[in-house]
Amino acid sequence: MSKNEENIFAEERKRLIVELVNRKIKTTVADLCEEFNVSPATVRNDLRELEFAGLLKRTHGGAISNKKTNFDLPYTDRLVEHQAEKQAIGKLAATMVEPGDKIIIDIGTTTISMVLTEADTGKMIAKETVEHRSFLKSEIPEQKIQDPERIYEIVTELANRMEKEYGLPDGTGFTGQMHGMLYVDASGRAVSPLYTWQDGSGELLLENGESSVQLLKEVGAAASGYGIVTHFYLQKKGQIPKEAVKMTTISDYVAMRMCGNTCPVIGLDMAASWGCFDLEKQEFLCEKLKEAGVDTFYLPEVRSGHFLAGKTEKGVPVMGSVGDNQASLFGSVRNLKDTVLLNVGTGSQVSLVTEKFIECSGSVELRPCTENSYILVGASLCGGRAYAMLEQFYREAAETEERLYSRMQEQAEKFVEKYGKEAAWKVDTAFSGTRSNPSHRGMIAGIGVENFHPGALTVGVICGILNELHEQYEQMCQLTGKKATRLTGSGNGIRRNSLMRRLAEEMFKMPMEIPEYEEEAAYGAALTAGKLVAAM
Repeated sequence: MSKNEENIFAEERKRLIVELVNRKIKTTVADLCEEFNVSPATVRNDLRELEFAGLLKRTHGGAISNKKTNFDLPYTDRLVEHQAEKQAIGKLAATMVEPGDKIIIDIGTTTISMVLTEADTGKMIAKETVEHRSFLKSEIPEQKIQDPERIYEIVTELANRMEKEYGLPDGTGFTGQMHGMLYVDASGRAVSPLYTWQDGSGELLLENGESSVQLLKEVGAAASGYGIVTHFYLQKKGQIPKEAVKMTTISDYVAMRMCGNTCPVIGLDMAASWGCFDLEKQEFLCEKLKEAGVDTFYLPEVRSGHFLAGKTEKGVPVMGSVGDNQASLFGSVRNLKDTVLLNVGTGSQVSLVTEKFIECSGSVELRPCTENSYILVGASLCGGRAYAMLEQFYREAAETEERLYSRMQEQAEKFVEKYGKEAAWKVDTAFSGTRSNPSHRGMIAGIGVENFHPGALTVGVICGILNELHEQYEQMCQLTGKKATRLTGSGNGIRRNSLMRRLAEEMFKMPMEIPEYEEEAAYGAALTAGKLVAAM
């Protein structure tokens, strides 16, 4: 066969692969090898090129169609999508539930975590985490959106299977990603995608040459991804659905739907995460927002403290959602007063509790905590995702589907042992910008002949993630006039990377405690819900 004939055959094979994946929605490398009589390496190369061209999406061991990813996909199609996956999730979850237990659901950026706790003791007796794969494509690259109906369907299917096979729990609680928002109609149904905390539309210039972030800076805390900022952008662009009557968060939306309510209610911590909020008065800055031209009609009712959202048709109490930052704190930290919490997950945060109200600016913000305290929070927009991006970079270079995290850690450990962490590359990991400067991009420096090694890059990325958090912690110490005496680590980035833990201890000059339970946010919400159930 000539080279030209080989190219023609390869192009025809790739065309047929796309057709097959679109027809079947998903397929495996093994299936494609059998279908086209080629090696796994050839198939993986084809899939890599096709994904780069935007014609499909690679998965571990295969590929799925990206044909059905816009928000206008019919609900009937979404209901049957991923049935095998949903059935497997439901089957596993159903084996975990006992009558009288509390079910807590954490709706994160990429996963849904479920924990089951004893009503009396708060002891966790079961847990499960699954990917919800709800990200949608947008015509605007800066928009980061998800399908709220897909998230709701997965959650309700879990709950229904649990109740069917093992009886009713004492209560159901929620926590979830903060800052993001979606619109609902008069019947309480979503009429928009979920605009996540990663949404960058707030930085896009409007007709007057300014962004919605810039227009709201004088009102109050405003950054791209904050619910109020996103809402203002959509308002200015005429993109608020005509059926919309209120805004809400994704976890409060699911809680509302489970109760059969039609009008959203959100907690103080979720409301504050939207920005332009008066923490002292516990209300949105409505007058200032109106003066800036923001339509405040869509803002939901805000409740202080932990509250009951309602009950399901079967009488199960459903608690109002707790912010994932607050829930992680409650589920991780034994002593709130003197502990700094490092969380490294998809994003990263450093949190420190203070009893006094503090005016903040820059990269540190103040959030509600308990009735008598607040949380100082520094957030990294990229955070742990920087490490995941590096792992993907190594996989692409090696042309392998094999996960490389263990090898990365091995190389990094050897590099530190031989040369010391000071010899690593200097990496600014703000690859997604910062809240105060979204246009900022990361940088790499300090590369020399003597340290030209993958381990130097890996260590540099780890240190870059920690440096950003430590700088924010130092700002908190200046604001409060004191330092923490305890260090707690949470999130998969901390739990699964021993080198990151060690380097964090050196940087913060404190030994690190790791919480007993991995699903910190869900467990924290469970403790909160337990107190509310007990008081009913």
